[in-house]
Amino acid sequence: MITVTEATADAGALRRLSDEGVSIWLDDLSRKRITSGNLAALVATRHVVGVTTNPSIFQAAIGSGEGYQEQLADLAVRGVTVDEAVRMMTTADVRAAADILNPVYTSTGGRDGRVSIEVDPRLAHESAATIAEAKQLAWLVDRPNVMIKIPATKAGLPAITEVIGLGISVNVTLIFSLERYREVMDAYLAGLEKAAARGIDLSTIHSVASFFVSRVDAEIDKHLTVLGTEEALALKGRAALANARLAYQAYEETFGSVGGSTPGGDRWTALTGAKANKQRPLWASTGVKDPAYKDTLYVDELVAPGTVNTMPEATLNATADHGVITGDTVTGGYAQARADLAAVEALGISYEEVVTRLEDEGVAKFAVAWQDLLDAVTKSLDTREPGTGEPGTEGLDTEGVDAE
Repeated sequence: MITVTEATADAGALRRLSDEGVSIWLDDLSRKRITSGNLAALVATRHVVGVTTNPSIFQAAIGSGEGYQEQLADLAVRGVTVDEAVRMMTTADVRAAADILNPVYTSTGGRDGRVSIEVDPRLAHESAATIAEAKQLAWLVDRPNVMIKIPATKAGLPAITEVIGLGISVNVTLIFSLERYREVMDAYLAGLEKAAARGIDLSTIHSVASFFVSRVDAEIDKHLTVLGTEEALALKGRAALANARLAYQAYEETFGSVGGSTPGGDRWTALTGAKANKQRPLWASTGVKDPAYKDTLYVDELVAPGTVNTMPEATLNATADHGVITGDTVTGGYAQARADLAAVEALGISYEEVVTRLEDEGVAKFAVAWQDLLDAVTKSLDTREPGTGEPGTEGLDTEGVDAE
């Protein structure tokens, strides 16, 4: 984690990225980041205008034990369940971060200044439970700039519609396929229509669709490496960018161009009169997995107006240091993107099988991280430091996990 002083270093590339219409969100949160002033410094000096969290991020943060001892002690004295303890800690962090970002939320009219918190990943295949959890999280955080993260599973789609229909802003997460992305946008439109029918002011509802990037390359590159031909190796590192660029094309087809000169679909056109907001594409998992690739690859090559790029801190720092922002690197590449994915398919690598596997693995990984966090907090709540009656930290996993 960078210090407040280090955050004042030149961040010209981040400024240029922001000027190109890309909102920079930080893909990380912890109690230490809040209390040290680090998050506030990133907002003030590095163009960070939002924060995303996920179960892995909280597993790493709370698993470290740093900054949570006093709250854990109070929770242990109260005899709360482990699920309640985890929710009290995570929502406290999100609430504090939302307060730090409130000036951004106000100045952007609610577009940015957002902090996301995810529903219990164990509910990913249960629509009704996801809806109930989303309502509970919105109530617990109790900040207008919170976004509730709902995974883009089949069961998640009706939950997205219902939660949006209640006027709650949603970050749809774990999107890998273009077909599923279109279903997510449709679910958002249906939610807006429900909200309008209930008399809710649509201008207060915001949403982003988190399209995961690096995991696509990591999976497809494995198959290309096994094939080992010159043709196969030449396609490494291209599938994820192609997938994301075609997602942006689908976004334009649904919502129209950012400048408004190109109309979207009929449903969206009807909603614009009620001051509805577009559901922006968010590039997630933007830290490269292959060290052979430039560490800012998924930032430099995914610049397009009206998008969000949520970055782990290492990627944020790398972009500030040596990112190359040259303008829109998305909208002119649709034909090449289609050709790249077609070339991958022609080699016998099934796009459908890859994205389906990634969705299933993504849900499973977050569920494992959440269970690991519950197990660690259980041990901490059940352990008392000799002579203090307070929970210790020996039950907490200090190594953390990959936030992406």
